[in-house]
Amino acid sequence: MSDRTPAGRFLDAAIGLLQRVRDEEAEPISAAGTLLADTVAAGGRLFAFGAGHSSLAAQDLVYRAGGLALMNLLAVPGAVGVDVVPATLGSALERVDGLATAVLDSSPLRAGDALVIISLSGRNALPVEMALHARALGVHVIGVTSVAYAAQTTSRHASGTFLKDHCDLVLDSKIAVGDAELALDTVPAPFAPASTVVTAALLQAVMATTAATLADRGIEPPLLRSGNVDGGHEWNTHIFTEYADRIFYRH
Repeated sequence: MSDRTPAGRFLDAAIGLLQRVRDEEAEPISAAGTLLADTVAAGGRLFAFGAGHSSLAAQDLVYRAGGLALMNLLAVPGAVGVDVVPATLGSALERVDGLATAVLDSSPLRAGDALVIISLSGRNALPVEMALHARALGVHVIGVTSVAYAAQTTSRHASGTFLKDHCDLVLDSKIAVGDAELALDTVPAPFAPASTVVTAALLQAVMATTAATLADRGIEPPLLRSGNVDGGHEWNTHIFTEYADRIFYRH
């Protein structure tokens, strides 16, 4: 496909971002994978959160063939994906003070667990408050965000801070402010967002690191298999039984 076509240009842009993540985020990815492996080895539980489209990358980690069975989705009603009507309500909920604290206080999260918080801009009240309160509870926090937003936008949290300011580790997705990779004279606005594909790949790189790190320590990583291959269902049933106290999406 020619790189002069919009499709080719978008794919080239996405590939370029993935190469930057590979080269520039290698150390944070390794550290994040190690932190999650430490949590699993210590008997902790794993959670992922994202609001709006950031939730897609969080959901991609949960109940996933080839993924860690212990990763649970921390859901905020009305803010997961765009399944609420009107969809704009989800965006509004991201700016509500106190919502994250209420959700965390009602969740199974406890000290020693790990929470991955995904927010492209990292500027809204919900992810900032969630990181703040989670760390106050003794939870390890990994933030996945575009650091560029902190330099080019203002925070919507009362503290004036961003998600990146309240994490044990930060993974930078490298996405430009506005999340649009293409522009044409004939199109009135920038278009073609790449944050989902890049963030999902970034997090799967972390998961791969976690699994390999556990194996290097002599700990069998609790991975799920596809239910569409022979023996997959039986394997997953075994994993669900063995780790029932750390898996919440089956309750």
